[in-house]
Amino acid sequence: MFYAGLKLPGFTLSRRLSPKKYKVTVISPRSYFAFTPLLNSTASGTLEFRAAIEPVRHKRLPHIEFLQGWADGLDLWRKTVMVEENVAGTGREMTAVGDGRVDGSGKIQEQRREKQIEKKGEILEVQYDKLVIAVGCYSNTFGTKGVKENAFFLKDVGGARAIRKRILECFEVASLPNTLPEFRKQLLHFAVVGGGPTGMEFAAELSDFISQDLIHFYPDVEDFVKITVYDVAERVLSMFDKQLVDFAMKTYSREGIEIRTSHHVEELRRGLPKAVVDQHPEIGDFQGCFTLKTKEDGETGVGMCLWSTGNMMNPFIQRVDNVSSLPNDAILKSKNRDIEDGWHIKKSPKSGALLVDSHLRLQLTAGPNQESQAILPSVFAFGDNAQLEHASLPVTAQTANQQAIWLGKRLNMNDFDKVSGFTFKNMGIMTYLGSAEGLLQRDAGPGKSIRGRTAWLIWRGAYLTMSVSWRNKILIPIYW
Repeated sequence: MFYAGLKLPGFTLSRRLSPKKYKVTVISPRSYFAFTPLLNSTASGTLEFRAAIEPVRHKRLPHIEFLQGWADGLDLWRKTVMVEENVAGTGREMTAVGDGRVDGSGKIQEQRREKQIEKKGEILEVQYDKLVIAVGCYSNTFGTKGVKENAFFLKDVGGARAIRKRILECFEVASLPNTLPEFRKQLLHFAVVGGGPTGMEFAAELSDFISQDLIHFYPDVEDFVKITVYDVAERVLSMFDKQLVDFAMKTYSREGIEIRTSHHVEELRRGLPKAVVDQHPEIGDFQGCFTLKTKEDGETGVGMCLWSTGNMMNPFIQRVDNVSSLPNDAILKSKNRDIEDGWHIKKSPKSGALLVDSHLRLQLTAGPNQESQAILPSVFAFGDNAQLEHASLPVTAQTANQQAIWLGKRLNMNDFDKVSGFTFKNMGIMTYLGSAEGLLQRDAGPGKSIRGRTAWLIWRGAYLTMSVSWRNKILIPIYW
């Protein structure tokens, strides 16, 4: 069993496979798993970074092997995955960021923030009997000028650590006696772009961090602190009912978080706004600040900008497309058996995600009108990089985690032909609002909509339960 990717669902699946039936090989550029729902808390100082990570290697799981590298290519005919090693002194140092722009062929351009360290890592070829693809997605900047270079992203522990460091830097510089008031105003303005749960939770956690901790250490700059959330939609948290959103807006207003909807970000550059430089030439165009430019408000000075506007498909998924020949174990769905070449991996025309059947198996297609189709019983995909062909499921960690549990059970039982396909059970959506307040919304049943402190307790309990090791199950409540 060869597993590409190391997000929460994949980490769950790798540990659920029977050691008596499978020898598992995990490929990931990092030797640890990061529990992304808790990264907001680590960035704001509520939790320490070690409480949100788990090592891949474990002495009690000898059947799980690990390769530190990037999935670089896939040969379905030879059942081989090409892996570029990513260890010290080789490979790439990367933040998962893309611009989502489309080239002339209709494919999303591969744009990564890469830094060549010494040389490109050696390409390894690893064979598999069964393959699971769950490489996740990249942050989508939509080609906005300067975002990849200057924004902060919350996809991994490295990003969370950089955010916390930047927050403290802003307060330290602002507290210096020779720092001018106008510069303090720009430096302590924290912008969040994206009004989904991740962006709003970060704004709430940051507000708590400042009001409960930092203000006691930097009392002279309290009046200069400002948090602003920008979103292109007409309202934030659009997946929640209007009644819950209204409650959230009142909570944000009470905490001093400013919400600016229907705002389009055009640029994020280093330096102060031109108007500030012209009005206060004694400050100069200090490069320690950033300027956020929106279509509606023009230029605004910020000390930090968190970008959380959505995802784009992983470049690995973009690259894997053509199939040299139809694999021997492929199951033909159509009557046309004459086509041997020209097969392609079936993908969503809108998102580029892998289209899988109800059993999460990869699908192939051939012919000018895709009249020939086949299923690969040895290749599976789920999570952000996959989509059920005949069902529309929410792209959330909850969905992917349920898929991982279902797939692990099916692989252990080897009963794909005897059971119906995957079915999603919606357990609800939740988010943190700050000041020990939260939202929880379910589809049906008692307590369909819960808000306030009760929802906050459920939010914390759910993430504590999802933590993997007993070490973190103990550490997290202590930090809280």
